[in-house]
Formats: sequence, C-alpha cells, structure tokens
Amino acid sequence: MEYSPPTLFRQGPSAHSRLLIFLGLSIALLVADARFQAFEVVRKVIGMGLYPIQCAALAPRDLIISSTNLFVTIHELRSANKILLDKNLQLSVRMSQTAQLLAENKHLRELLRLQQNLTIQTTPAEVRYDTRDPFTHKVIISAGRQQNVQIGAPVVNEKGVIGQVTRVFLLQSEVTLLTDKNQAVPVQILRTGVRSVIYGSPKGDMLDLRFVPTSTDVKIGDELVTNGLDGIYPPGLPVAKVIRVDKKTDTTFAKVVCNPLAPVRSACQLLVLRYDVYKLAHPTDIAIDTANKIIRQVRAKKFSQTIAGNNTVTLAAIPIRAMLTGGVCGT
Repeated sequence: MEYSPPTLFRQGPSAHSRLLIFLGLSIALLVADARFQAFEVVRKVIGMGLYPIQCAALAPRDLIISSTNLFVTIHELRSANKILLDKNLQLSVRMSQTAQLLAENKHLRELLRLQQNLTIQTTPAEVRYDTRDPFTHKVIISAGRQQNVQIGAPVVNEKGVIGQVTRVFLLQSEVTLLTDKNQAVPVQILRTGVRSVIYGSPKGDMLDLRFVPTSTDVKIGDELVTNGLDGIYPPGLPVAKVIRVDKKTDTTFAKVVCNPLAPVRSACQLLVLRYDVYKLAHPTDIAIDTANKIIRQVRAKKFSQTIAGNNTVTLAAIPIRAMLTGGVCGT
C-alpha cells in the first residue's frame, strides 16, 4: 500500500493490475500467433521496415568478412598457381627428356642396324664436347686407344660420313668433321660413277666438290658416296648431295656445292670404323717369290744328281732381281 498513490490522485487501475493485464494480453497474443498465425502480416510489414536498418547494421561485418575472404582466396590462388606452375615445369622437363630419349633410342636403333649391315669392325662412341678452336670443326668422342681407335679411322652415323679421327688419346679421340676446311674425302657420283674429291668449306656448313671438269655429267640432287680408293673410307658410304652446279665456259672446272647428308654438327651417337684395306702383293714381290721357288727346285735337283754320280751343272748364285730384269738368260 505504501507504493500506491494517494487517494486524491487515483486515476485508473493499480500497477499490479496493469501488470496482470499486460501479462495476460502477452500470453494471449503469443498463443494466438502460435496457433492461428494472427500476426504474420504484421510481422512481415515490420520485417520489411526493419530490413534496411539490419543491412546498414550488418554492412561493417560483411565488409570485414568479404575482405578476409578475398585475401584468403588470393593467397590460396597464388599457392595453387605456384603448385601448378611447378608441376607444369616438371612435366615439361619430363616431356623434353622423353622426347630426347625417344630420339636417342631411334638413333641407336639405326646405328645398331648400320653396325649389323657393315662387314667391318666398328666401335660405338658418343660426342662429349666441341673443341675450343672456333676456326676448326672438331669434336671429342668417348672412345680412344683403349677401345682400339686408330688415327685416320672414319667416323659415321646412320645417315652417312661424319668425319675422321685425327688424334687419339687413352679414353678419348679427336674427330675432324666432314665440313672442316682442311678435310678431304675421295668420292664418286653414285649416278654416273665419276670420281672426285670433296672438301669442307671455310664457313663449315657446305662442301665443295673440286676438280670436276665442266664437261662432267653432274646434276643437282646427285648423291656422292665414298669410292674407297684412298684406303681409309670403305666404298659406298653416303657423303653428300649436290645442291648447286655452276659451269662457266672460261673455267676448266665446274663449281659444285654439296650439302652433307649426315647431321655433322648435331650428331651425338657415332660409329668409329676399323677399316683395314686388303693390300695386294706388289708384282715384283710375287715374281721374286716365284724365282726363289724355281731356284730351290733347281738346287734340290742338282743335289740329287750329285748324289747319283751324274754330271751336274753348277748353278751359281744368281741375283734374283737380275733374273727378273733379264740380266741372266734362261738355261
């Protein structure tokens, strides 16, 4: 009662009454809304009115979240991009290695086929590096004296002649390439059989077929092979192809430019040939051997006649070469 207003100032129900009234009204509204959805429209209207206020209140939070997500996304994308770049680089290197291995395998198969077709001994070798002299065309290969490589041995691959061994070390050898200006190979035109000598050029990219008379039948596209007359290169090895023929009336020899058939500068796997030419005996040596046989037969006959007590003719020691040159008449 001490909280109730004075009697003179009473203007409505008491505070407890108002509390009970509003409490009952709240419960009734809750039940009506829960059971009958009576205030759904009111709720939607109020929600639409409060939506801009809610968006304005949530804007700072959304900005912070978006910024954080952006930085996280950029970092993740950069990490993923780096991983993909590394993987792409690895795959590119692996693909290059695979292509190189396939090409090397192809060259090795062709070299093996060439080695099986050749009737002479061969030594496989690999190009190690180029020499330091920029004015010469020479390479170092991985075969030397220990592999029975000899100075002057021809070097080929599956396409044709590469060069010639000019120096031999214990485990390595120096090969002067076919395109070197000081290198010369006796060749013949495969189509006509005309023989000549092919030289390297100062630039080291083309070959010159020299000493070809202007009347010689040589055409663009003719193939040149080794003729085997020098005793170094086996006959029939592919050397070059004619790409230009210049014949002038005021010159004795034609200018014939050729392109090497083998990839001289890019070849890696090679074969060193051990070509020993069968040297025929000199006619004088054959005659000397024949004369020695005749003398031995005559002396044996003389000895047998002496033993039998017959008269013999003494055969003096006659110089063999004098007999061959007609200095002594036959008996």
